[in-house]
Amino acid sequence: MNAGLLRTVGRSWWVLVLYGVIGVLFGIAAFMWPAKTAVAMAWAFGVMAIAEGVLSALALFDRNVSVSKGWLALYALASLAFGLVAVSNPVVTAGVLLLILAAWLLVAGIYRIVLAIRIRKEVTGEWMIALSGVLAILLAVLFVARPAVGLVTVALWIGVAALFYGVLQVMAGFKLRKLAGT
Repeated sequence: MNAGLLRTVGRSWWVLVLYGVIGVLFGIAAFMWPAKTAVAMAWAFGVMAIAEGVLSALALFDRNVSVSKGWLALYALASLAFGLVAVSNPVVTAGVLLLILAAWLLVAGIYRIVLAIRIRKEVTGEWMIALSGVLAILLAVLFVARPAVGLVTVALWIGVAALFYGVLQVMAGFKLRKLAGT
């Protein structure tokens, strides 16, 4: 890598470390308060949707917008509507998002089982695909039958991912600092 570029990028090592620390703290919070984390994420999705809606509405006044104004207006309204619902009632939003995830898991599980049956003569180990389908269906049933448990489970998974992401970011930041010689 170009030494000048490495020095320039290396000066920003602390940004990666900061992102990493935030990720680790978020992961720890998800483990300590998984239900609150799920609700907070639904609220955050709402805030992001409102921001998207406002920016899309403002883009309606731009003559050089590359998307149809009708589609842009529809997107702005949908974003604002979802955002306002999510911010005003994040618990219900988290529950609805969980049910959408359950529906997807159900369809994905059925698809995997059908796929495993269809390819069983051409592929070895197709039972693993079928098993992943069964597990997806069981998870979907759990999410529908026990939504609170489902929200906590999803929050914990996100917590694990955030911890992993945070640790990797911190390591990358310090590696970049070392490479840049700062």
